[in-house]
Amino acid sequence: MNMKTLLSLICVLMGLLTLSSYAHAEERITLGRTILLENGKHGADIPLLVCRRVNAIKVKADRDAYLRKVKVTFKNGETKTISFYRNIKEDDTTDWRKFAYKRCVKKLEVFGESKNSSAGIRVYGRQ
Repeated sequence: MNMKTLLSLICVLMGLLTLSSYAHAEERITLGRTILLENGKHGADIPLLVCRRVNAIKVKADRDAYLRKVKVTFKNGETKTISFYRNIKEDDTTDWRKFAYKRCVKKLEVFGESKNSSAGIRVYGRQ
């Protein structure tokens, strides 16, 4: 084997090692986004086009908001309501709220109010 081939092989292997460690390190995925209004009496729906398998969720607010709860609907039709009842500051996140095991999420409904006219909300899932 000549030097050029050996160097190419080493570069490819290093690239694969870097890629595989990155895939394991990034376990957070965005399940969906919605907007909470100032006088939000109804939940803000986030329908998922594809079922996403996760074992926990986390919520992030783009602006100051009061988050009451998130209702999660799974592929089999079961629902789970996760209560938060807390203020979330701009660009702040909640802690991870775990499920008993990895579940296939089909829909999310976020309940809360914005402190201003509206607040963007992102829901993340952990794989």
